[in-house]
Amino acid sequence: MDDTLLSPAFESLVDLVSDGGAVVLSGAGISTDSGIPDYRGPSGALRRHTPMTFQTFMKDASARHRYWARSYLGWRQMKRARPNAAHRAVAGLQAQGLLEGVITQNVDGLHQAAGATGVIELHGGLDRALCLNCGAAVSRADLDVTLRAANPDFTVQAEAINPDGDVDLPQEALDGFVMVACEHCGEGPLKPDVVFFGETVPRPRVEACFGMVDRAGSLLILGSSLKVMSGFRFVLHARKLGIPVAIVNQGETRGDTHCDIRIDAPLGVLVPALERTLAAKCMIK
Repeated sequence: MDDTLLSPAFESLVDLVSDGGAVVLSGAGISTDSGIPDYRGPSGALRRHTPMTFQTFMKDASARHRYWARSYLGWRQMKRARPNAAHRAVAGLQAQGLLEGVITQNVDGLHQAAGATGVIELHGGLDRALCLNCGAAVSRADLDVTLRAANPDFTVQAEAINPDGDVDLPQEALDGFVMVACEHCGEGPLKPDVVFFGETVPRPRVEACFGMVDRAGSLLILGSSLKVMSGFRFVLHARKLGIPVAIVNQGETRGDTHCDIRIDAPLGVLVPALERTLAAKCMIK
């Protein structure tokens, strides 16, 4: 890792971010040190888990029931997750005035918990749920209280948590779970306020992200393989505008041939080193 911090690529990254106006686009790889696995990287949840798709959630009541049983237990683990050094370093870069903004593909809320402000959650957040019948919103904390009351004996031991906030459960454990209706209309179904695979990101949110990239001095990708177009399109947009792109990720990414700087390194080491180096550089000035 020391060699990475002494490399020309790291020096170029320091120079790029020191110019100010960087937009951070973060993915699941930035949260792995907080105990939340990524999909395709070293902890690879896709290797053991097929994420819920929007189409299945909407059309299959039994699939929704399975999802909520898993998510009920997964939420408890997710809310215990704490920001790691990389999240705190991003907040530190923002505090130094070096960031135009932060876009995250994650639904864990850890950037905000670390102190970052104005974060755009591209794929929504697990800390809230919506009623698909009446549109009412409910916090996951409040929903969890209701679910606990409806499931006093549902004490299944959860297996590994997944990036979308649910857990792996044996099929036989699902029958004992009771899902609740919307408290406002008495119907539902309820859906976490996250964008499932196969679902479209709300257009106003996408436009806000494009606007942020339009104003950027650079685009800094942290912990994303960019395999899905929802994130990769911002790399293509930056390239079209001539905005420099830097990628820090463990493992290859879809953007590797579209970037100016590429570093393969652990986020929990590289990003704090970047923040410390820039803070020291600012003090010297």
